Amino acid sequence: MELRQRYEEDLTLVRGVLGWSALLALLAFLALLPVLAPGYFLYTASLVAVHVVIAVGLNLLVGYTGQISLGHAGFVAVGAYAAGVLATRLHVPWPGAMLGGGIAAAFFGFLVGIPALRLTGPYLTIATLGFGIAVNQVLTNWEQLSGGRTGLFLPKLAIAGVRLRDHHIYYLFAGLAAALVWIATNLVRSHVGRAFVAIRDSDIAAEVMGVNLTVYKTLAFAVSAFYAGIGGAMLAYLLGYLEPQLFTLFESIYYFSMIVIGGLGTIPGSILGAILLTILPQQLAGLKQYLPLVYGATIVLVMAVEPLGIYGRWLRIKLWFKTWPF
Repeated sequence: MELRQRYEEDLTLVRGVLGWSALLALLAFLALLPVLAPGYFLYTASLVAVHVVIAVGLNLLVGYTGQISLGHAGFVAVGAYAAGVLATRLHVPWPGAMLGGGIAAAFFGFLVGIPALRLTGPYLTIATLGFGIAVNQVLTNWEQLSGGRTGLFLPKLAIAGVRLRDHHIYYLFAGLAAALVWIATNLVRSHVGRAFVAIRDSDIAAEVMGVNLTVYKTLAFAVSAFYAGIGGAMLAYLLGYLEPQLFTLFESIYYFSMIVIGGLGTIPGSILGAILLTILPQQLAGLKQYLPLVYGATIVLVMAVEPLGIYGRWLRIKLWFKTWPF
């Protein structure tokens, strides 16, 4: 929907005075948020950063590569528990524990990506769904590893022995989310991202053009799982407690809803969807039993009215203003 006439335009992340003004205003708002918002809203903002990381990773797999995953909560759980075990039992500092969670999830993503080479459509969906359910069952019953239903408590985030407060955690998570979003944005504009999109549009045509399906499909799963693992580790430290019921099928549908509502195949859409579906449950806390119905109805409505999601609607509005009154 955005016509770009020169290669230099495709390389530019922020374009025009309006784009830079909006970016600077957003950065100023994020920097001042701890001053403007009370503790609970600051926690919600940190949770938004966690969900942004998970949603961006999932969109790399589903939106850009066309590989449907309904077991993404399994990768989040692997990252969360890997970070938790490293921190509590091996006493690894939190940066190493978070990185270890991402690497562990990426390894499992690579393993899931191997059988996905021969699966498409609903068959791939069922395979990823089975992986998510299997991870949940293993964590529930393997008490020596995960603590089972009793749960696993994580140490507080600290730097040089000084415990981080809520606003420090917010800045840490917001900075980490921004860095991962920047990496994902550059990844999708590289030859790797173009190979992902080619596979999504037609894997047969992509293979004819020289795209190695084995390499790029497994890479898409590994990168997406790495993001999920980092998000899971962030969630573990934010909550300070892990329990298998945090990573059920409902959570996979929750993450999938973020990218569908925000906009498949777009990084800004992932961010918008994560923000909306993080804040919405907070506002509907009294109607928690109806949240699955709300998510389902919202997805159906978005698909019927705007298949490109919230970000797609924004692009249409911007295009309308550019071409008005013609």
